[in-house]
Amino acid sequence: MTKRNFLMPLIRILTALKPYAALKPVAALPFLFLPLALLAGSALAADPGRDPGQYFFNQTFGDFSEELETARDEGKAGILLMFEMDECPFCHRMKANVLNQPGVQDYFREHFLIFPIDVEGDIEIVDFSGNPDRQKDFALKQFRVRATPVFAFFDLDGNLVARYTGATRDSEEFMLLGQYVVEGAYKETTFTKYKRAKRDADQQAALSQ
Repeated sequence: MTKRNFLMPLIRILTALKPYAALKPVAALPFLFLPLALLAGSALAADPGRDPGQYFFNQTFGDFSEELETARDEGKAGILLMFEMDECPFCHRMKANVLNQPGVQDYFREHFLIFPIDVEGDIEIVDFSGNPDRQKDFALKQFRVRATPVFAFFDLDGNLVARYTGATRDSEEFMLLGQYVVEGAYKETTFTKYKRAKRDADQQAALSQ
């Protein structure tokens, strides 16, 4: 946002408040703070976070057998695939509200290699076993993806270890999903039970303070 564009809303508000200039200082205070509050709220509402395409997803040539080797070499917990399609409101919601958050991006990029898969795409990829396939066949035939988004987590051998369909409630729930996999909790419990246990533990910790 340029300096001129940033100041214009404030100038317009101050111009509209000229009639209140004759008020006593105390009486005028609410009107003087109003433009600052409006401007601050506007700035917060306009914050788009960071572009998921650059800061959440990794770049790939589509050979996931090679990406597994890269994940092992980099000490990752595994690979995360997001199955999506263009006309998917919940996919856009995740990108606009969750995957654009710096804390989410930093945590997931630290622990996973992350790639998008277009469930309607004809682009050829190589699956975890080294076999060529088209994106849409990879999604439907291998993983039966019929609704999007689907977040599929794979271990370093290419085995599917966790799967979540739909948009999470918020970034906090998505972070819990990542922790669920990183901590290996998927080996012992469901994500629903894991969330409940985390929530109960947080409540107990708050009560003990």
